[in-house]
Amino acid sequence: MARFFVQRLLTALPILAMVSLITFGLMHLIPGDPAAALGGMSATPEQLAQIRHDLGIDRPIWIQLVRYYGGLLHGDLGRSILLGQGVAAATLARLPVTLSLSLYALAITLVLGLAAGIAAALRHNSILDQAVMMGAMFGISVPSFWLALLMIIFFAVELGWLPTGGYVPFLQDPVGWLRAATMPAISLALLQVGLLARITRSTMLETLRQDFVRTARAKGLPNALVVGKHALANALIPITTVVGIIITLLVSGSVVTETIFSVPGIGQLLTSAILNRDYPMVQGGLLIMTALLVLVNIGIDFCYALLDPRVRYDER
Repeated sequence: MARFFVQRLLTALPILAMVSLITFGLMHLIPGDPAAALGGMSATPEQLAQIRHDLGIDRPIWIQLVRYYGGLLHGDLGRSILLGQGVAAATLARLPVTLSLSLYALAITLVLGLAAGIAAALRHNSILDQAVMMGAMFGISVPSFWLALLMIIFFAVELGWLPTGGYVPFLQDPVGWLRAATMPAISLALLQVGLLARITRSTMLETLRQDFVRTARAKGLPNALVVGKHALANALIPITTVVGIIITLLVSGSVVTETIFSVPGIGQLLTSAILNRDYPMVQGGLLIMTALLVLVNIGIDFCYALLDPRVRYDER
């Protein structure tokens, strides 16, 4: 198992290098000048040239790339042009906000998606099954940003139940955190709930038709035990795979959601950095998010071995 973990980490290094290279290239292809964002409208051409020289962006691209990778080898992600602080420090300071929002959305997804999928499978071809599938299709089809705007108008502006945006740390005020994070989490989770419900339903339907489930029913076991211990336990491998994909979508989807709800997480930080051509922040922020998602995928692989004893990783 330890060897497998090390191998996966080594495999992740080329992925991180490729992500950083693609990000570096795309940021330099986008029109715009970070010196103009720093200098303002009143900056003279001489002042802009001095700012570019101080930032090092007046040098050839290949020199900038070599300097960037040289910093990575020493654990230095660079310094934000706009914030004037280290990229790693700025990103890690926003990381708890994004993680708390993503975990809240994941909890909503797991509870509603699994419950709806299992209920639809147990009542196959019933009105409940059709209602769940229609709801899942609606959730998959509705854009998260459109849903976010509708919730702001209805729950925040019209009813005044929830704040229009912002963020309250959980440890500072749990109730305030819950009120501030509910609408962003729901807008993030709706698409994933529909996806998980459909996958859970199809997987459970296939499992419920297996011979070992029929044998368990023939023994007179309670239906709850048959569904929970036998059917669901054997359907968890494909469901776990989808959960890994969902976590990736939740983290990546936070970029838009945090911007709409003014949540000070990594998503809002990256959006601001892209708009202002803050090259080091975009490159470092995406690199940290990619590393986080790689760790999530490795964790999913370990879950396979825990959920199904037939799954073994070769230690030879």
